[in-house]
Amino acid sequence: MAEPFDAVDVIRTKRDGGAVPEPALRWMIDAYTREYVQDAQMSAFTMAVLLNGMTREEIRVMTDAMIASGERMSFAGLGKPTADKHSTGGVGDKITLPLAPLVASFGVAVPQLSGRGLGHTGGTLDKLEAIPGWRAQLTNEEMFAQMQGPVGAVICAAGSGLAPADKRLYALRDVTGTVEAIPLIASSIMSKKIA
Repeated sequence: MAEPFDAVDVIRTKRDGGAVPEPALRWMIDAYTREYVQDAQMSAFTMAVLLNGMTREEIRVMTDAMIASGERMSFAGLGKPTADKHSTGGVGDKITLPLAPLVASFGVAVPQLSGRGLGHTGGTLDKLEAIPGWRAQLTNEEMFAQMQGPVGAVICAAGSGLAPADKRLYALRDVTGTVEAIPLIASSIMSKKIA
């Protein structure tokens, strides 16, 4: 079956400062997740986003397309409210470790999905993996068990089925000089948190 859009046309639109129409942007994210759109093409697109930005509508559509690329988790069965926070990390990332258990101590479940380092800094997960025996990859069942039990909080990586489009884009941004593109940061953070 023929693809409904062409990656080069999407790249050109963004390169030339235009807004990518919703169907084309949704296709671009889906096609990249399916590996039809190649890393080289998505690299060109992310650089065009870095240089020309995105409209609020484009960011919303991109975030929604990234959410739709995988599974969604529901915490309704926990029987308590949930809360999460996000940090841009960096060399002095000192918030996650005290804040997650503090919030959990008030009966709030904290499903803290943290990330790897981008650019020159180690991410929260990279730092925690320095602890012997600690692991970032947990199953959904292990996450729920931590939040339902006396601990009430969990710090881990997003599962492989959660926003797989973001997983690919996150790694690509790290090696293409597009880490600081605000639209890509916003869609990355929100796609994981909402999913």
